[in-house]
Formats: sequence, C-alpha cells, structure tokens
Amino acid sequence: MGTRPESGERAWLNEAIRRVEADANRSADTHLHVFPLPEDWGVDLYLKDESVHPTGSLKHRLARSLFLYGLCNGWICEGTTVIEASSGSTAVSEAYFARLLGLPFVAVMPRSTSPEKIALIEFQGGVCHLVDDPSTIYDESRRLAEETGGHYMDQFTYAERATDWRGNNNIAESIFEQMARERHPVPRWVVVGAGTGGTSATIGRYVRYRRLDTQVCVVDPENSAFFAGWTDPDATGSASRIEGIGRPRVEPSFVPGVVDAMITVPDAASIAAARWCSRVTGRLVGGSTGTALWGALHQIADLRSRGEQGSVVTLLCDGGERYADTYYSDAWLDAQGIDITPYERVLEEFGASGVWESPT
Repeated sequence: MGTRPESGERAWLNEAIRRVEADANRSADTHLHVFPLPEDWGVDLYLKDESVHPTGSLKHRLARSLFLYGLCNGWICEGTTVIEASSGSTAVSEAYFARLLGLPFVAVMPRSTSPEKIALIEFQGGVCHLVDDPSTIYDESRRLAEETGGHYMDQFTYAERATDWRGNNNIAESIFEQMARERHPVPRWVVVGAGTGGTSATIGRYVRYRRLDTQVCVVDPENSAFFAGWTDPDATGSASRIEGIGRPRVEPSFVPGVVDAMITVPDAASIAAARWCSRVTGRLVGGSTGTALWGALHQIADLRSRGEQGSVVTLLCDGGERYADTYYSDAWLDAQGIDITPYERVLEEFGASGVWESPT
C-alpha cells in the first residue's frame, strides 16, 4: 500500500486551521442592533452589524469560510499563492487571512479601482494586479493561478458551498439565536443583497432546514443581473455603482430556489437610505446597507398595509467611512447624475408617519 509523505504538510495544515479558527473565536459574534421605529407599529427592524469584523465587513465571514474550504480540500498548502478576482471587501478580508497564514495574496481588479480600495488591500499585505478590461478579471485570475501554481479562490463560485448552511456559527444561526428573546423572535423577512449569492443561499437553506416561517428577500441595485436572473439564469447586466452587491452576470453561487422575493433598488434610493440610516442610528453605513435597508423598509410598509405584525432583519454590511469620496460626497453624486432628493422624501415621510409613497 502506498502512502503520501505528508506529515509536514499535515502539521502546517493543522496550524493553519488553528489560526483561522482562533480568529473566529477572538472575533466572537457581531451585534444585532434594534433600528428605531415606533413600538406601536408592531413591526421591529434589526440590523446585523457586520462592520465590526476585524476587516470591517460581512466579507470577513466569507473569506474565513473560503480559506477553511480551500485548506480542507487540499487546495491551499504552505507557500500557496492565493488569488482572487475582487476589488472590494472580499479582497481586503482574504488578504488579511493570507497574511495570517504567511501566504502571498494577489487581488485581480480593474485599473479603475479607487486608490482607497487598493490601499486597504495593500495594508493587509496583498498585491493588486490591475487589468484594463473589468470583464477579464476571472480569466486573468485563473491564468495567474496556473502561472504561479497558486489557488484561485473564485468567491463567485464557492461562496454558497464553502459555508455550512446547517449551522456551525454561520450568519443565519447567529441571527436566529440573537432573535430568540425578542417579541417577534422568528423574523417574517430577512433581507440581504446579492453579491456572490452566498449569504442568501446560506440563510435560505437554513430557514428551510430549521422549518422556520421566515422568508428571504434579495435586493439588487439597478443594472445588476440578479433580479432578471431570478427567473432567467442567462440574464446579464452591467457594473453596479453600489459596491459589493451588484454584478454584470448571474454568479454561480446565486441559488434562486431559496429566494422568496426580489426587489430592484435604484442607486439613488440605496444612497439616500444609507445616508438616512447614518443620521437615524448614528452609525455610518455603506451603500449596500442602504440597498438592503430600502428593501427592508419596503417589506415593513407592506406588513403594515395588511395590518400584520412581526420582525424584519437585514445587514449592516460595512461602514460608510470607506465611501466618503463617493456615496457621502455631493460632488460625486452630481458627477454621476444621481439625485437622491425624491428618495430622501420617501424615507423622511415613512419615518414620521409610517406611510410609504413611491417617489415620483
């Protein structure tokens, strides 16, 4: 019988997994904040604050899961160069875990990526590989992996399978444990964005597995492919101005069968909701949180219109500090031709009276 001489490899693997798990243990859990709504509405809104992770976003969970998945599949070994197609928060988080394990990390991203995002990745020890055509980031990542003998993480394929959706401290299990003592402990809706599709897949599978009466709503920014892809897997879109959730194609990790409703959200509404949330809660939030909040408020308005009560949960995906020069810049909005005023009026009126009127 032949055996592989892997005692040294297994020792490195054991230590690598220990370090990743130790990071999870140090991080504990993220807070579930109550959003201020009138109590007599009978509908409660909660924000799961993923911005408090060590790398500042929901993607810290994904990066941890992807690294554990790659390690346990034997794809990531001592000295492996880790490569990802990402110019956003996933790359920041993966660079963090690569440095934790002493591994080189390369983020393949469009040349138009903001200097601020590049600086965040480099701060975590990553190298940024810039390409002129954004549509080539996937193929270029595969090419670099082959050239270096490295591993292409491919978040858009593996996000939905790298996380154990039955439990094991995933985001769904965390939400429902934290909701256990609330007045409406089983949410009527959990509202999330479709970035890779991994979060909606995890939550959608979990509520079915646990036989819960919770429904999953996915919000999608304008021009993104996911809304059309809910019924047509061949649908295409274009690049999104709301970082982290909109995609020009339906990613392999998107599982439409576990999604109960979808809402497409104009970029102006996402930004207006992010700014409004920051004013109301005192917590500066990013654009994807605004998209999710707009969808959550839409569901709350629908519950109230039917005289129903319950709870709604959504995610505070990352902090707004990263977007001072975009979503929180009036000059940037003017340059993009975005007018958030009609959507701000909708939010202010809803907050004051509970009446939801679509912007004209």
